[in-house]
Amino acid sequence: MPYDPERPRRNSLRLKGYDYTQPGAYFVTICTHNRECFLGEIVGGIVHLNKYGRIVAETWEWLEQRYPYIELDAWVVMPNHLHGIIVITDRFADIKRKSLGRLVGAFKTVSAREINQLRQMSGCPVWQRDFYDRINRNERSLERIRQYIADNPLKWHEDTENPDYDAEMPFKDLPF
Repeated sequence: MPYDPERPRRNSLRLKGYDYTQPGAYFVTICTHNRECFLGEIVGGIVHLNKYGRIVAETWEWLEQRYPYIELDAWVVMPNHLHGIIVITDRFADIKRKSLGRLVGAFKTVSAREINQLRQMSGCPVWQRDFYDRINRNERSLERIRQYIADNPLKWHEDTENPDYDAEMPFKDLPF
């Protein structure tokens, strides 16, 4: 595609020059299109997935079944995003590994197709165009990320991805 100065540029969120096929633990956040809350709800700090959220959870688990060189660590589906740790292992070194971006792309494609089929809206966007990632560097960092994922539903009222979040009043729902 030729350069068009009128078209906004998209900058990659990936670390420049980093090989995202190499073994490691990668923390990813994948948001729904326009951060729409249609995967379920949080009640009392517990995630209650609806049929679309269950498709997302099943498709996330499918990744590990489909690609034998990855393992899924801690993860959670929230009303409008997913946090998860994908571990690319050095098992099956003779298999050509997909990059982290390609793995997330496979997840998005499969889950979006199933969600759109269920809601009879072929081709409707389900996910934001990109995703956020963090390359895990050590065990201490990995433990903090796991705790963050585990606590995410409990802290939904503080989550900037929550459309009801109010930075001015972070404790507005507390009874005091």
